Amino acid sequence: MQSQDVAPHPAPSPADPAVDVEQAEAALVEHYSRLVRLAYLVLPPRLGRNRRVLTAHALTQRALPRGRTPAPLVPGQPTGRNADPGYALVRLRVLRTALEADLPYRFRVLPRRSQLPPMLPQAWGLKLFPRSGGADELALDQRLSALSGPARAAYVLRGLERLPEGDVREVLAEAGVADVAEALRAAGEVPERYALLDSPEFDACSLQARPTDLMRRRQHLRAALAAGAALVVCGALLGLPGDAWGPDGAAAPPYARNPAAEAALDPGKLTRVAPAAWQTSARTDFSVWPARGELTGDKALLRRALAVWARPGETVRVSATPGTQSGGPSGPPQLLYAGSVGNARVVILHDGLRIARYAEPKDGTQGAALDFARVDGAGRAEASAVVLERTDGNVRYLTAPWVKRASVVDLAKPGSAEQELAIIGGVTAPLASPAARQSGACASWHVLKVADGTGARLMTDLGELVPARLTTGRPGSAAEATGAGERRAWAPYACSLAAVRSAGVRSVNAWEYAEQRLPDGSGSAAWMCTRAETWRGGGERVLAQFHTPGGTYGAVVAQAENVTACGAKDPHVLAGVLWKSGAGDWYLLAAGSRDTESIRTTGGVSGSVHGNVLAVRAGQGAQAGLKGTLRDGRTISGLG
Repeated sequence: MQSQDVAPHPAPSPADPAVDVEQAEAALVEHYSRLVRLAYLVLPPRLGRNRRVLTAHALTQRALPRGRTPAPLVPGQPTGRNADPGYALVRLRVLRTALEADLPYRFRVLPRRSQLPPMLPQAWGLKLFPRSGGADELALDQRLSALSGPARAAYVLRGLERLPEGDVREVLAEAGVADVAEALRAAGEVPERYALLDSPEFDACSLQARPTDLMRRRQHLRAALAAGAALVVCGALLGLPGDAWGPDGAAAPPYARNPAAEAALDPGKLTRVAPAAWQTSARTDFSVWPARGELTGDKALLRRALAVWARPGETVRVSATPGTQSGGPSGPPQLLYAGSVGNARVVILHDGLRIARYAEPKDGTQGAALDFARVDGAGRAEASAVVLERTDGNVRYLTAPWVKRASVVDLAKPGSAEQELAIIGGVTAPLASPAARQSGACASWHVLKVADGTGARLMTDLGELVPARLTTGRPGSAAEATGAGERRAWAPYACSLAAVRSAGVRSVNAWEYAEQRLPDGSGSAAWMCTRAETWRGGGERVLAQFHTPGGTYGAVVAQAENVTACGAKDPHVLAGVLWKSGAGDWYLLAAGSRDTESIRTTGGVSGSVHGNVLAVRAGQGAQAGLKGTLRDGRTISGLG
């Protein structure tokens, strides 16, 4: 019997084009990682990440036909892999078996091969799962998990395969989906975050590995040796107590007895700082935060949090900012918070290098989450707040004990009034989170403003545990972005912060490095450089933006990663843009920082200027490079 969502396979016509097994094999080998990703996305989430990974590889490896096989009559795209009948065939076979894996078991009906755990490949002694993505990937994964198999397949074909709507209908019908219209309708209710489908969160070929239950494996081996028969081994497996590791909640069973590891998991040995310690300490960072929250005395909750940190179970969602290790603590960490927030219990811990946040539902531990972020080297400014909860598009922070006042600022609207934000026990009232923003128009960007005895600063949620600090000014002498002038400088570029979400960002500085009069006399344009510094000291992202008079937002004209440009070590930048005047004339505009002595173009546009701004006529779509000479004689190239 078939599920009502999947119809019997349509019979091929004798006139269909045929695909040789060699042609199918070549397509499978060339596009193996993409086919595995497709299978992983379509397979039912109830299988768990480890089995989904192995099943995705198994279904892809079994997608080869046994001989010459009719190719599916799907138009595909005129070029690329979708035009290859061999790829279309193996993709269809992968999709078909992935949908079959979601069929329910039927009484007196033998299960299909794809419904059973795969015999090959296998990874003995290891659990495999893709690397964790950011908040956007997690939200998309949750939305896809709520869909039926055919609806997930429709979304993946649209987003991952970039198939037109008609081709998606054809592929779903060929795969045996009974109600194609319903699958397309359900898939259409999920926001079109198609670019996220290419993220590491869904890459079943780039994997992380964790050990399985080592203690239980050892027990099984001893039982097998003692009994000498496979039947006794099975009996030992069935006879093991099911609640042996219950007190640790969502944690995996312990690996082995280790005194140091056990000390790190003892709630009684957690470091707890006195409430007033920060007032007399020579340091002002996370190390002097007191333990807050109404559940700081709940030893069972604290033990679960520590156990999951040391060995997260298969059902725990683990995420970490880039460059952050997710291993267990080397010793008893510091307790920052334990309490109820919304519908969850939350524990926040600090081990000197990282912040770890454990969250579990109030009604159990199923669906527990563990998040990590680097905070080594944090000072008073960076240690002002930690994300406590995100829900329904809002974020709630746990603030530092020295924070006296908090408010909400719309960075995109510098003239708007600040809104006071209540703080109770160090926990703020919820505010709109730009990290939860879906793709589309950006009309606002709400940030947190905190004030203490030394001043005020702006912090923005970028989808991580620690909000990023916002500054303005020349690199090396940047100031807090809290004043009216600084907020006006940031306003046209606030929405560009979306480009640095979930990248481990510590701070973002906006520097207006040049002003240029437009060649048609319509006013002056501003050149802004925004640089996102990371906690790991690498992966910095630099954006050069161009803002014309009367425009609401700046336009990103160049970007680069892992460069020193626009930073304290090298406060120089050069960028250009093709600009169309109101009269329809095209110009190549370029600007360098104020110590740029001259600029010249290379490539399809010819021009040079003595100074730090350049404007030369150019044709629409012209391609050109930029070279600049600094006052000290050094040469720099255009950003990007």
